[in-house]
Amino acid sequence: MRIAYSTGYWSAGPPKDALKAIRTAERLGYESVWTSEAYGSDAFTPLAWWGSRTSTIKLGTAIAQLSARPPAAAAMAAITLDHLSGGRFILGLGASGPQVVEGWYGQPYPKPLARTREYIGIVRDVLAREHPVTSAGPHYPLPYTGPDATNLGKPLKSTVHPLRANLPIYLAAEGPKNVALAGEIADGWIPFLLSRNALDEARTNLEAGFAVRAAERSPREDFEVILPMPVVPHPDVEAAADMVRPMLALYIGGMGAKGANFHRDVIDRLGYSAESDVIQELYLAGKKREAIAAVPTKLVEELALVGPPEKIRDELAVWEESVVTTFLVQGPSFALRTIRDVVQGGSISRAKLAALALAYKR
Repeated sequence: MRIAYSTGYWSAGPPKDALKAIRTAERLGYESVWTSEAYGSDAFTPLAWWGSRTSTIKLGTAIAQLSARPPAAAAMAAITLDHLSGGRFILGLGASGPQVVEGWYGQPYPKPLARTREYIGIVRDVLAREHPVTSAGPHYPLPYTGPDATNLGKPLKSTVHPLRANLPIYLAAEGPKNVALAGEIADGWIPFLLSRNALDEARTNLEAGFAVRAAERSPREDFEVILPMPVVPHPDVEAAADMVRPMLALYIGGMGAKGANFHRDVIDRLGYSAESDVIQELYLAGKKREAIAAVPTKLVEELALVGPPEKIRDELAVWEESVVTTFLVQGPSFALRTIRDVVQGGSISRAKLAALALAYKR
């Protein structure tokens, strides 16, 4: 199982010691590092800044939101970062949700699958640089021909030659149709809240996309699945689960509008609708501490690797036999060696585990 590192979302400012953690991850053999964006920091700038201090680790966006920039702008950023990094960039894209798309970017959210297909098609045309780029729309028409158009626009081709015309594009997706779309048009899938009890369904959804995958796409055997996976080695399972509960409570209870929370929909499909009702009600009422406490340990264990190293290693077997190719983990720099050793079978002494538990507690 390969392992990658996520810098996570920024809060009031950059993640503390992010560069130290990234360089530690590179030294320890982590395959890639990934940045995120919501409605604060963007995903591309940190990769350029931190990536300039690295030399081998791959650089990916998990995820760049479609509505944050037109497809041509996303392609420009990808071409630029790929050149600057010497061919280490991976473009991870996702549709986000209606609260952010309409509330932050001021764009319509409907038809996310159709928008995604059209968006990635334009990005690939820019990267191919075979002809001036055009698109019939309806979501991203090129040239623009709306009622307020000057009618002076003309098809253009990138002035910069892409370093790689086949620069990899990964698609973030949670719903069955979105996952199938990733299998059809992308080079990789970035799932979220993927349960170890839903791995057969994930494979089925991907296979539906692979069945209609165009011949010119990268071979399906090269398709990557990079899974954001909390990994918390700790002598006590409940203490480890406590470190994951806040994230799950946020996504179940506080992300998206009530009745239109796609993250919660994933949890509901796992059979936790009643628990989700409680978490969401508490979270939206401002009772975040109670909402966090209401996240069941059983759910945490479906979605994360928590507890003593031997427990984590026993649970790894089901993941190693799944569609997942890489775990995307997050943690402080001091924990990255232990996380790597746990996931990849290195030795973990009791003293090291105790020291890590103490550091997490602080």
